[in-house]
Amino acid sequence: MFDSIWQDIKSEFRIGNMITRLVIINVSVFVFVNLVKLFITLGTGFKQPDGTQTHFEKFISWFALSSDWVYDLTHPWVFFTSMFLHVGFMHILFNMLFLYWFGRIVGDLIGDKKILPLYLLGGLTGAFIFVALSQAINIGNPAYGASAGVMAIVVASGLLAPDFIIRLLFLGEVRLKYIVMVILFIDLMGIGSMSNTGGHFAHLGGALMGWFFVFNLKNGTDIGEPINKMNDSVAGFFKKQKMTVAYKNENKSRFKRNQKPHAVSDDSPSYEEQLDAILDKIKLKGRSSLTKEEEAFLEKASNKK
Repeated sequence: MFDSIWQDIKSEFRIGNMITRLVIINVSVFVFVNLVKLFITLGTGFKQPDGTQTHFEKFISWFALSSDWVYDLTHPWVFFTSMFLHVGFMHILFNMLFLYWFGRIVGDLIGDKKILPLYLLGGLTGAFIFVALSQAINIGNPAYGASAGVMAIVVASGLLAPDFIIRLLFLGEVRLKYIVMVILFIDLMGIGSMSNTGGHFAHLGGALMGWFFVFNLKNGTDIGEPINKMNDSVAGFFKKQKMTVAYKNENKSRFKRNQKPHAVSDDSPSYEEQLDAILDKIKLKGRSSLTKEEEAFLEKASNKK
């Protein structure tokens, strides 16, 4: 059963769009963190000798933003790890629902490749605002969660399609711009009530980046392009390494069967190349664009263990 679930997750991560991948990453981290919490609680989950932190809180502090800017600068990875970190179920549930609902709108309007830059830039902006304001406001709690990155996507969707109609339970059809305004207003009320003040400021920072991203895009500048180029370079490197290993294994296997190496024709694409080409086609044009032969190949690949 677990092997089948793992195969399904790998298939969805590979075939799915960026929204799907971000959801899988966030949920995977959530499951891992809560398993760590369970093991610590069953083991040594009591107060530290100084009585200030539990072992789990100390564990979380290695990946969450601190209100101490010196700590953040000496642990720079927290600016990235914090935006994928959730502990509470309701926290990740609403973040992932918002990411899925509003992310689909943004992806359909300006393309799937804009999602990751929006998410990362929104998260980083929220993180920097949290750290900056923590010096002026007494913020004792660490900050973590995808909310700032999600807010960038939420605001971007409202700017790109303000009159898009969404059907809400009990309310009926509501224009997207009003939904976005209500979400922003909730964060403003949170600041006024002094409840999770740093978190709400971070959310608004992400919202500001969503506006800035769309504003520049409408004026012909894609500020997320450097992130996509870096992502493509990293993906290309690992793809090249994987193809190299596959090529060596294929030659080794043929040598064992025939007792002599055989050259692989450059004219015939390998199994991995065919699969990658089909997956790229799905991302660009959708699954409906596949031929019957490509559908059969993909089905065979998904069933292959």
